[in-house]
Amino acid sequence: MRALHGLTRALLNNMVLGVSQGFERTLQVEGVGYRAEMSGKDLVLNVGYSHPVKIPPPEGITFQVEERTRIIRVAGADKEQVGQVAADIRKVRPPEPYKGKGIRYSGEYVRRKAGKAGKVG
Repeated sequence: MRALHGLTRALLNNMVLGVSQGFERTLQVEGVGYRAEMSGKDLVLNVGYSHPVKIPPPEGITFQVEERTRIIRVAGADKEQVGQVAADIRKVRPPEPYKGKGIRYSGEYVRRKAGKAGKVG
């Protein structure tokens, strides 16, 4: 039981902070022609597929999109749910290592690889 004291304290603290301040995760859309926009409450992603990807927000989660900077903000009171929804959005098109195109967390470093031309030498 003693091992669960820290876990319980952290979960209760996150509940209190979620109700008083809320939690937010920020995602960036990188790539030529990639964009995110709102359609009512739904998030619509155009990220190189033949069709737009529509993501409805779960209960208690809100999306906010800055069109010019291509930034998506996922906000809500439940820290775990905010993180999971942000991970699901990132999973639609994760950043690839050659050109860096895709959806990444704000501040995330994507390790770049050299292409075929980089192998010579």
